Amino acid sequence: MGALIMAHSDDDGLVLPPKLAPIQVVIVPIYRTEEQLELLTAKIKPLVQELKKAGISVKYDDSDANKPGWKFAEYELRGVPVRLAMGGRDLENGTVEIARRDLKTKETVPFDGLTERIKALLDDIQETIYTKAKTFRQDNTFRVDTFEQFQEQIEKGGFLMAHWDGTSETEEAIKEATKATIRCIPFDQEAEEGVCVYSGKPSKGRVVFARAY
Repeated sequence: MGALIMAHSDDDGLVLPPKLAPIQVVIVPIYRTEEQLELLTAKIKPLVQELKKAGISVKYDDSDANKPGWKFAEYELRGVPVRLAMGGRDLENGTVEIARRDLKTKETVPFDGLTERIKALLDDIQETIYTKAKTFRQDNTFRVDTFEQFQEQIEKGGFLMAHWDGTSETEEAIKEATKATIRCIPFDQEAEEGVCVYSGKPSKGRVVFARAY
């Protein structure tokens, strides 16, 4: 969970991948009178059932304890991937406002065909979040071959791919000197003959060093 939060979230709260989000879609009605709420609910409830049948977890928040603006901020904080908002004008025009948490974009779309649109949107959000995180990792991963390079780069931050002689003594020495430790030994570690950046002893592959924050 910690890795999930650190990899995807932003200053406004959680950003959850749709496949892991407890609530994938939240629907917030915007109304002034109870009569208007009843009309909105009559329109929205069939959509809720349709989304559930499609395997999408959805919450219809028609509670009157908080205003729509508060709800928008709350569900953004919780990282709900998709938010729908529907008011009186949307009811007349046959539209709904749809917002995506990852890009913080929103648009007004036709109410008809909404289930298929949401399914496609959830898939796109899943892919976008993954691609963003992967690109960030790639852009912040650096290969270093000497301890001088190691020390210089670790001060700038990022993940360092470096040869290591396999001993805990060397890892501890590197930690003492730079505050960096081995984050992981990649599952797909490439066989590569080299020498440890610290001890100069033989190494058969690179491991990932970084500082813990």
